[in-house]
Amino acid sequence: MKALMIQGTASDVGKSVICTALCRILANDGYRVAPFKSQNMALNSYITEDGGEIGRAQGVQAEAARTIATTDMNPVLLKPKGDMISEVIVHGKHFANIDAVTYREQFVEMLMPKVRESLTRLSASYDVLVLEGAGSPAEINLKQRDIANMRMAHETDAAVILVADIERGGVFASLVGTLMLLDDEERARVKGIIINKFRGMKELLDSGVKWLEDYTNIPVLGVIPYIDVQIEAEDSMALSSLRLKKPQSEEFPIDVAVICFPRISNFTDIDPLMDEPQVGVRFVKSLAELKEPTVIILPGTKNTVEDYEWLEKTGLAKAIHHSAQKGSYIFGICGGYQMLGETLIDEQAIEGTGGLTKTLGLLPLETVFVPEKQTIQVSGQLTTGEEVSGYEIHLGRTRALQLIKPFIQLHDGRTDGVRSDDDRIIGTYLHGIFHNRQFTRNYFNTIRLEMGLAVIDGEVQAEEERREQAYDMLDRHVRQHLNMEIIYSFIT
Repeated sequence: MKALMIQGTASDVGKSVICTALCRILANDGYRVAPFKSQNMALNSYITEDGGEIGRAQGVQAEAARTIATTDMNPVLLKPKGDMISEVIVHGKHFANIDAVTYREQFVEMLMPKVRESLTRLSASYDVLVLEGAGSPAEINLKQRDIANMRMAHETDAAVILVADIERGGVFASLVGTLMLLDDEERARVKGIIINKFRGMKELLDSGVKWLEDYTNIPVLGVIPYIDVQIEAEDSMALSSLRLKKPQSEEFPIDVAVICFPRISNFTDIDPLMDEPQVGVRFVKSLAELKEPTVIILPGTKNTVEDYEWLEKTGLAKAIHHSAQKGSYIFGICGGYQMLGETLIDEQAIEGTGGLTKTLGLLPLETVFVPEKQTIQVSGQLTTGEEVSGYEIHLGRTRALQLIKPFIQLHDGRTDGVRSDDDRIIGTYLHGIFHNRQFTRNYFNTIRLEMGLAVIDGEVQAEEERREQAYDMLDRHVRQHLNMEIIYSFIT
């Protein structure tokens, strides 16, 4: 098995997107290709067919590679819980909640055999592995126990391609500085450089590229122009650069406010709303930002108890309750769904210090936190008859305190979520609910009717078709600006 590895000069320089592009390019060119990231830290996760939890980027990259995602593609996933504590997930299942120092000093080396097991299994099934690094390989205070960057390059004998984001500024300094901080053996592994997210005239960059190649003796394999490709982000840093619509009453009469919890997770649930006509989306972090939205979305969170306490401290909890009374639509997903109920019961201190937390009280529900995490792909039928699918990731078990309409009848016999009698308040555990594009169109058509807007008729493009088009568009864009001949020389 051959291996390519994409490393970056920093977080959010585009490593995941470049890996996704290479997975699709190689798959389109007839290779059996798989993504791999030994250790990932992310709050956006992906559930495999067998119920394992991995980083969302590796799930997306597997889709681009036209293969089925497995936990071998991301054997170690770290999900921050706050106060320097992370949930450690190994081969898709909860392993422990560990503080950063203990993890690095006691557990990193213990997990290396698990990582090697994954590499062995992948090597038996694929021609090429596309590895993704984490952050930067030149964090000198962390290098000794860094198992996500150069150590993986050595393990797989991978050719390393270093990516830098020119949009940030200082691209030449970041590339040269990164290379200078690598030791000789590490530097020798860097076979090429990619300058990413370029805007402007390529001719104005040519002299800098020539200088960089002469100074480093490493070829620049491509300058990739910025592209707004609709592929899900993983790094929480992407929240600051999401293609958010800024609601204006003329252009976007439907104003959607998404509560940006301190520990927000799986925020890709919101992505489909960016494509919905007449809908403006904004993330809200303070009471002053909330205003009077048409719809309030409470998304997923890694710690429901602490993020609800934040909601109370900021005054947003009271404001959300007031907005619901005035007629705003409220939609809660996973942790946001749990907050819509009356109480959170955490007697085993799974989410916090333990005890009982009073919540919004917009739905007659109580949630009890249990140690066993529910991670599963699901599908079902709404009470309106529409088919939907998605995935669950949660520790809480939520039950109704009185008779209330379920939201989804799942095909496994369970029901999921609830909706208020007037359908203005909905809660669900189903991540990806808005990726069911027909449901999303119908949901907002109901709002359009109430607001006196014309409903939008016609066929809605399926999510699977959208994603396939995005991967192929990414293939064409990156292939056009990348020296694939040199890249293929690394794996032949």
